[in-house]
Amino acid sequence: MEEEYIKLIFGLKLKQIRTEKNLSLFGLSKLSGLSKSYLNEIEKGKKYPKPDKIVILSEKLDVPYDQMVSLKLDKNLAPIGEILQSKILKEIPLEVFGIKESNLIEIVANAPAKVNAFISTIIEIAQHYNFSKESFYLASLRSFQEANNNYFDDLELKVIAFAKAYHIDLSKPINSQDLEEILVEEFNYTIHNNELDKHKSLDSLRSVFVPKNKTLLLASEIDDAQRTFIYAKELAYNYLELEDRLYTFSWIKFENFDQVLNNFYASYFAGAIILPKDLITKKLSKIFKKKTFDTSLFLETMQCFNASPESFYQRLTNILPKEFNIQNLFFLRFTHKAGSGKFHLKKELHLSHQHSPHSNETNEHYCRRWVSLNVLKEISTNNNKHVFNMQVSNYPRDNMKYLVLSSATKDPFKYNHYRSISVGLLINKQLEKKLNFIENNNTNIQDVGVTCERCSIKNCLERKSPSVLLDRFAKNTKIENVVASLTKKFS
Repeated sequence: MEEEYIKLIFGLKLKQIRTEKNLSLFGLSKLSGLSKSYLNEIEKGKKYPKPDKIVILSEKLDVPYDQMVSLKLDKNLAPIGEILQSKILKEIPLEVFGIKESNLIEIVANAPAKVNAFISTIIEIAQHYNFSKESFYLASLRSFQEANNNYFDDLELKVIAFAKAYHIDLSKPINSQDLEEILVEEFNYTIHNNELDKHKSLDSLRSVFVPKNKTLLLASEIDDAQRTFIYAKELAYNYLELEDRLYTFSWIKFENFDQVLNNFYASYFAGAIILPKDLITKKLSKIFKKKTFDTSLFLETMQCFNASPESFYQRLTNILPKEFNIQNLFFLRFTHKAGSGKFHLKKELHLSHQHSPHSNETNEHYCRRWVSLNVLKEISTNNNKHVFNMQVSNYPRDNMKYLVLSSATKDPFKYNHYRSISVGLLINKQLEKKLNFIENNNTNIQDVGVTCERCSIKNCLERKSPSVLLDRFAKNTKIENVVASLTKKFS
């Protein structure tokens, strides 16, 4: 265990023993002959006493020496000991969130009972919802993105510097050949295009990187947009000197938070190369100035970049908050197997506000009126390569509306599987000023809920489940009101 954690555990135990014996720091100082300031530093985990001092404390507090120096904590402090020994505080780079580990440890030392209750609650929730380490890391990453409005100026500047250094014209579409040459010539990569096809168990992977000899193995099914993105990520790892990284795409598992964060940095860098900020901002401005939404122009804008719809929508979540000050937005990725009737939310991001269409772990039915699901149903019943739709989603219960843009494509790696990517923008006065077409009456408007189980919309033909949770809430509210009236009557 880390030395500082050993100090903290001893300090927690000493403080617990002292308070159980109703001793103040001043009282323990008088009893032991050790200074009050010295004891205070011990309890805060800043100092670890020498053996002779521990002997004095053991005798005066009537606690066995071995019990005092043991790293084992009683049931009241055990969860804190578990989280310290798990080294999770070391795995998460707290400095990313502006938190110093020393400050966090001091909070633990000053309020162990409250921190213990908090940690126990987190552990219980995690166990109840089968919350994995990877899920925790990804949730931390989302918080980091949201705290920065998903825009990172230092990465944007490094993309510009990279393009200048390698003579890449960011005003034109970039293809895989442009980047492959840099990987091979500058970073000594060897690239194999057919090796992954020989291994059936790897059919879900698009690439594997072998670090020892810088060999990149690619799946033959990937198109040029996917290949370009993979190359751009590899360039990011090298140019940004990100050493702790993932070696497969898509990822299999994360060993630590640095890998999660570096994977995000590499993906962001890749997106900024393929969809340059200035170029995409210019094209979006033309779309937003029109009095009506021009679907053809939007699709043309999407297709003028050598990028997948997912990369394009992801890039919107960087550009819209920074260049257009549209910060109340969400990003969703759903997957669907044709004929299954099931839709799975695989990725989400919420900026500035926790919007209604958020993920849950309760196996409820997402609202079938969402455009995100409707484009999936449409593409799974025809042979189109890309289905796009847009709607205004009105949430009557929350009194909020969102303009939602959604695209669905076939999953090239899974037979009969499809995915949709959506970006939703909160409709308010600010958005109405930015998007001239927002007040157009031709836009499809749908009253929607979050899940069927929580939906208050009456006579919904798309409903897949009764609104049991909402009915339960209404019943409890009625009971509370009756109890309140009885209490008032007989008081």
